[in-house]
Amino acid sequence: MSGFVEKPKPAEVPGLVHLHTGKVRDLYRNEAGELVMVATDRMSAYDWVLPTEIPDKGRILTQLSLWWFDRLADLVPHHVLSTELPPGAPADWAGRTLICRALDMVPVECVARGYLTGSGLAEYRQTRTVCGLALPEGLEDGSELPSPIFTPATKAAVGEHDENVSYEEAARQVGAETAARLRQATLAVYSRAREIARDRGIILADTKFEFGFDDGDLVLADEVLTPDSSRFWPADSWQPGRPQPSFDKQYIRDWLTSPAAAWDRHGEQPPPPLPDEVVERTSAKYAEAYERLTGVKWAAGA
Repeated sequence: MSGFVEKPKPAEVPGLVHLHTGKVRDLYRNEAGELVMVATDRMSAYDWVLPTEIPDKGRILTQLSLWWFDRLADLVPHHVLSTELPPGAPADWAGRTLICRALDMVPVECVARGYLTGSGLAEYRQTRTVCGLALPEGLEDGSELPSPIFTPATKAAVGEHDENVSYEEAARQVGAETAARLRQATLAVYSRAREIARDRGIILADTKFEFGFDDGDLVLADEVLTPDSSRFWPADSWQPGRPQPSFDKQYIRDWLTSPAAAWDRHGEQPPPPLPDEVVERTSAKYAEAYERLTGVKWAAGA
C-alpha cells in the first residue's frame, strides 16, 4: 500500500477551481485559465505522503525554484507568470504560490545524472547500465560519471513509483523529435546548474525536470533544482564508495527504516508520525541548501 496517510481537503478560494492534490503541490485553475500552483509543507517518502509536515518546506521549494528559473531563462523558458497571491487566498499561501502558464505537459520525468547513486546504482550493480546506457566497470556509490547522462522515467500517480525507462522507450512514447529536445534541454540545464552549485561548494549529483509545450515552445515547469527534486551533496565531504551526506529528505528515509520507527516499508501499514527532532533536522537541511545555493539567509516562518 502507499499514497496519502490522510488526504487533505483543498482550500476553497473564490475564482479558483481545484484540479489536483499532489504529493507536495496543490493545483488550481483561475478564471483566466492560468494554473495556480501551491507548494505545501507535505513530505513524501517511499511512495507515501507522510502524516507529518516540515515547516517552511513549501516556501523554500518555491523561492529556490524562482532563484533557479532566473539563472536558467537563457537556456529554456519557464512557466512562471506571477508570484502575486490570488484574491481571497489563505494567508499561508504567501511565498509558496506561483501563477503559471497552462502547458501541454510531456508525460516523462527528465532525469539528469552526473554521479552514480539511488536507482541508477541499483541497476548498475546488476547490469553495468543505467536506463540501458552502458557505464564503465569499477564505479561505486557516489562515483562521478564520465559525463552526465539523460535517464528518463515515466511519471507515476500519487502512491506509485516513477519507473526508469530507456531513451528509446521515451522516444517511443513522446516521439523521436520531442525526446531529442528533452535530452538536450535536460543536459544543458543540469550542466549549468552543476557549475553554479559547484561554485558554492555543493555537488549536484542528479536531478529531475518536467517540461511542457506552449505553442511548440519547450517550457520548464513545476519545481526545479530543489532538495525535493535533486540530490545535493556537500563537496568537502564527498567520498565515493559510501552513501553521501545530503541536503534533502534522506534523514527522514533513514529514520523510517530504522528500528526507532518500527515500520515495515514493504508492509501494508502507513508510516508513523515523525519525531520532532527528525522534523527539525530536515527543516534545517532544506534551509541550509537554500542558503548555501543563494547566499541569502533563510527567514524561517516569515
